[in-house]
Amino acid sequence: MKPARAWHPYALLAPTVLVLAVFFVFPLALAAYRSLFAWDLLTVPRFVGPANYRALIESGELVAILARTLAYSAAVVAVSASLGLALAVGLDRPGTPAALARGAIFSAYVVSWVAVALLWLWILDADAGVLSRALRALGLPAANWLGDPDVALWSLAAVSVWKITGYAMVIFLAGLQDIPPSLLAAAALDGAGPWRRFWHVSWPLLRPTAVFVGTTSLILSFQAFDIVRVMTQGGPVRSTTVFVYAIYEQIFINLRVGRASALVVVFFALLVLLTALQLWAWRLSTTARLGGRA
Repeated sequence: MKPARAWHPYALLAPTVLVLAVFFVFPLALAAYRSLFAWDLLTVPRFVGPANYRALIESGELVAILARTLAYSAAVVAVSASLGLALAVGLDRPGTPAALARGAIFSAYVVSWVAVALLWLWILDADAGVLSRALRALGLPAANWLGDPDVALWSLAAVSVWKITGYAMVIFLAGLQDIPPSLLAAAALDGAGPWRRFWHVSWPLLRPTAVFVGTTSLILSFQAFDIVRVMTQGGPVRSTTVFVYAIYEQIFINLRVGRASALVVVFFALLVLLTALQLWAWRLSTTARLGGRA
């Protein structure tokens, strides 16, 4: 149906475009502009061109932050998506016990990151933490979960997995419940067991859902800040300084607005790349789902 006036669609889009322009496009453009200056918030900004980007690359800081963030994100996405899928398959059934279990697991996702970080800070304390004391009571060695550079990043990844697995579980549950029961019934009549029904019927139909879960979880993990700020402050020896925390550190601790702005621009470029990969993977999975007819 055609609109009554040609300008009606544009009028409907105008509020959203205005919000995006004010709160997204303008700040990003300002960050790109500030990235060309050296400014410490106290003196007059000094134009330096691409020197901030060059300094990040030559110091090795950008590569180290990117590698650290990718390692953290890969662990979080892989483990949370796998656990979420396993829980969704196990809890995709009627009954009060399954409903209670789904609610309990998802409840971690709706709790704020700060509250989760404070809870796990208490659990993972090397001396008085619940986990360390339990391990020592069993005669097992307890690691310095947040103070060892080789362990701290993976401890934060484990906490992130605990928080967002419920999100993955709910999305996979929606995907499982969207599968026509007749397909599973037909596979069962053909003699397929539970595993073969999942692998040959459920999983191919869940691929677009898996792409969505993986991409959104990846973007969420790339934006990790609260958990780092509360639990480790980027340490020990910068072993948990991921992308967003590095931006915070540059502008509020080192007073390097230009370098922080350069990190923002690089971070935005990475998110654009992730979005492009999401669209490509989504189309690929949809094509496979439709048997090549997409």
